[in-house]
Amino acid sequence: MNIERIEYEKAGEVLYKYEHSSGLKAFVIPRKGYSKKYAAFATHYGSVDNEFIMPGEESPIHVPDGIAHFLEHKLFEQKDGSVMDKFSALGSSPNAYTSFNQTVYLFSCTDRFEENFDLLLNYVQNPYITEESVEKEKGIIGQEIMMYQDNPGWRVFFNLLGAFYKNHPVKIDIAGTIDSIARIDRDTLYKCYNTFYHPSNMMILAVGDVDPGVVFEKVEGAIAHKQPRPPVKRIYPDEPASVSRDYVEQQLAVSIPIFQMGYKDRSFGEKGIDLIMYETAVKLLYDILIGRSSELYEQLYSEGLLNSSFDTDVSVENGYSFSAMGGESPDPLKVRERFCKALEDVKRKGLDETAYNRLLKNMRGRFMRQFNSVERISHSFISVYFKGVSMFDYLQVYDKITFKYVNEILHEHFRQENLAMSVVKPV
Repeated sequence: MNIERIEYEKAGEVLYKYEHSSGLKAFVIPRKGYSKKYAAFATHYGSVDNEFIMPGEESPIHVPDGIAHFLEHKLFEQKDGSVMDKFSALGSSPNAYTSFNQTVYLFSCTDRFEENFDLLLNYVQNPYITEESVEKEKGIIGQEIMMYQDNPGWRVFFNLLGAFYKNHPVKIDIAGTIDSIARIDRDTLYKCYNTFYHPSNMMILAVGDVDPGVVFEKVEGAIAHKQPRPPVKRIYPDEPASVSRDYVEQQLAVSIPIFQMGYKDRSFGEKGIDLIMYETAVKLLYDILIGRSSELYEQLYSEGLLNSSFDTDVSVENGYSFSAMGGESPDPLKVRERFCKALEDVKRKGLDETAYNRLLKNMRGRFMRQFNSVERISHSFISVYFKGVSMFDYLQVYDKITFKYVNEILHEHFRQENLAMSVVKPV
């Protein structure tokens, strides 16, 4: 067995890597002396993947929205009982989540890691789906969808995506809609499983005080497929560069208005370090413009226009990208006005290089602190893996990124014509 050991001297970290004959890659990030152990089995398949061509086929198929999330639910049901119950009997905490671009199955434990790991490898590779269980699940997920329809934080975010995007499926709720899940059946679920759950489209990660050799031996013995397969051809609709709408408003049961506003960006057609370089630049710019230590944030906070709920987010993916900021505010439109004015002032005068250097140093420090948590290591590693990079590549980004580059992104990303806003007001 060929195990690669990769040392990252600047971080003081070591990564062990093993590639299975199927094309699946497995990784171990050791944490000597840590009591908690964490493992994840992830597939490059998320809610935006609703049109594709199966390997070996020529014609595209379109599946109902929400099917990736539906499939995640179904994998926890096995012929001999609930996977959740099996993990509980082993003293571990299992979970799973579906995002726009990936589905991740995971567990954390302090004891009996190998038994838990065997269970993870087994159930993700062996779906048991019946028509009866599919119909039952529609009711469960339908309730979940209705719950999110009344969730102000969820709605304000997806309303913003709906303002950004005219055609791209990223604007659609990850769980789909009541109408879309009604069209899901057993055959379609298996078709999606067989397309996206081939090991060549997946990865495995273990973090903690575990033996890499033991982990990789288990992967070698448990993975059923032994040959690689061509990648899935994913199909996304043409999307105009402009926003679909610049403002959207909804009324829900909130005590104070909440808002999200941000910028729709270009579609990146590539993978690799350029994606996280761009993401880092935009995050730095938000820290400079309206981060907690910025003059603008302090002014808006002191005037009661923002509070501690305010946060920012940047998503740069292969196919779409956007940024967002928001939280509670008695006057979201005033916040937008003040931000746009401050932005134009910075564009005219130029960025503060001292602030840039300080915030870049802080960002590097935050990156290093996440190595104290097995959960944060795992989440960070998996969140960028299918972009064709490793979380350790951020160390290279922090060394390579320049003040000049960030200035260029300031003018490229923060364009008035790409700005949209979503507000949820009290009923």
